[in-house]
Parts: sequence; structure tokens; C-alpha cells
Amino acid sequence: MTLLTPRVVIVRRETDLDRVRATYSSLASARFVLERKGISIERVVAAHGAFDEALRKTRAAIPPDWRQAVILRSEVDRFVFGPDDIVVALGQHGLVANVAKYLDGQIVIGVDPCPGENVGVLVRFRVEDVAEALKAAATKSIAIEPRVLAEARLDNGERLLALNEIFVGHRSHQSARYRLKADGASERQSSSGLIVSTGTGLTGWASSILAATGKTLDLAPTLPKLGFLVREAWGGPNLGAKLVVGSVERDPLVVTSEMDDGGTVFADGVESDHLRFAWGQSVAIAPAARRLMLAMEK
Repeated sequence: MTLLTPRVVIVRRETDLDRVRATYSSLASARFVLERKGISIERVVAAHGAFDEALRKTRAAIPPDWRQAVILRSEVDRFVFGPDDIVVALGQHGLVANVAKYLDGQIVIGVDPCPGENVGVLVRFRVEDVAEALKAAATKSIAIEPRVLAEARLDNGERLLALNEIFVGHRSHQSARYRLKADGASERQSSSGLIVSTGTGLTGWASSILAATGKTLDLAPTLPKLGFLVREAWGGPNLGAKLVVGSVERDPLVVTSEMDDGGTVFADGVESDHLRFAWGQSVAIAPAARRLMLAMEK
């Protein structure tokens, strides 16, 4: 029996130049419009060239007898990952979050194509490190940090996974009404919605809410524990505003919708990838069984 060689799947985002080409008929017309907005088309072209060079070097680092594929972030939800694929996320921190929920045990190597320009929490490797990291990943000798994911499951069985956070509320971020149950307590609330954050997510959306409210959460990226934060809860008749921060461990946090229309549940800031959250529906949110198998530097 012939064993297949390893397959490396490189996931990348569209560059600004990719978006320009999709919007304008030519670079000349793009220059005319963008420069009147104070945007240099030369900067856009230069950034695209730098990314293309990083992609070329990353692909060249893959052993010639290995299989490889390159996909865009927008194609991840339709791509079939193999159980032994090695995934290289070439881009910013958020790209790793975008791909994490579609994986199940595959090793992810986050590569920063522009060192010094990105927050390198999840993209810790440089292009020059890729060849060595791939060989270590193939032999399972690379250091792995198993980061916790959050799972939201509706009472009809639909579900979402998130590496950073799950949002529950109204799709317009206006007032949302619901009943919240957490850690043995229950409260009917009207708020701007709530997020349930992982330890990874504490550096993102959750950090701005914590800074604005003066609240704290004690979460670690690898421990099966989540934290919830309610945004701008308003007290009133039959409404509470006390159950606004807490942890989620063994028992899931449960939210029951009282929104006639517009209720939504989405993950990692991607509002288009959502679950409809209609009146009377409940969603249970807890640490997921899956983990992001994030490769670490030596």
C-alpha cells in the first residue's frame, strides 16, 4: 500500500489589491478614486507584492514531494480538510480564528507575512521558520498549544464554534431581550447583547468591554473555561442588570430569546456566519470538545 505524502493547506486572505481589482475596471480608475480619498495606490500595490513574496517563499519551503493547496479565507467553509493536513495560516491573528472552527485536530502553523505590523498572538512564525516547522509538524515533534474553543448550540441542534468569542443579541446591536441563566442564577435582561469569550478572546472584543466596565475575567487559553460579559444591561420593570459578568465551566450558559425578529448568534466577529435566534429559542454555550492545535515556537 502506498502512503500519501503530507499535504499542506495554506490559508490566506485577500489583499487590498485583490479587492481593488474586484471593484475597479483598471488600476488607473482605482488610482483616480482612491487618491481622492487619501489612499496611495502605490502603497496598496507594494503591500500586495510583499505578501506575494511571502506566499512564494512559504510554498517554496514545502518539500517538493509533499502535496499542497492554497485557499482563500472565503473558501474555508467549503474546503474539505483531511485529518492529517498541516494548515498554514498566512496572515493576521484573525485568520487563525477564522479557520479554527472548521478544523478537528489538524496542526495549525500561524505565519506572519509582515513581521512588526500584526499582533502576533496566533501568528508566531516567520516565513523563514516554515520549512523547519513543517518537518516538525509532520513528525508530530512540534510543540502544540491546545487552545479552547467555545460552542454555541441551539435547541434545534444547530451550532457554531468560536476561537475568540460568541455574540448573542440583535443583529443591529440595538436592544435585545432574553432570559440569561448562568452558574445557577437567572435574570431577564434587556441589553446591547452579550459575548461569551474564550481565554484567547480576552485580547480582542472582550478586552474593550472589560476596559469600559472595569470588570475582570480570569481565563487561560488552554483551560476549559469561558467568561460572559453583558453589554449595557438596562434595569426596569421585570428586568435585571446584576448578572452581567461571570464564568462558564461545567454547566453551560443558557440564553432564551424574547426577540420577535433580528435575534442572532455569531462567532468571532463574522456576522454573516450566524444562527437565527428567534423568539422562544434557547442557545447553550460552553467550552467545546474540540481544540485548536496551535503550533508553538521552540
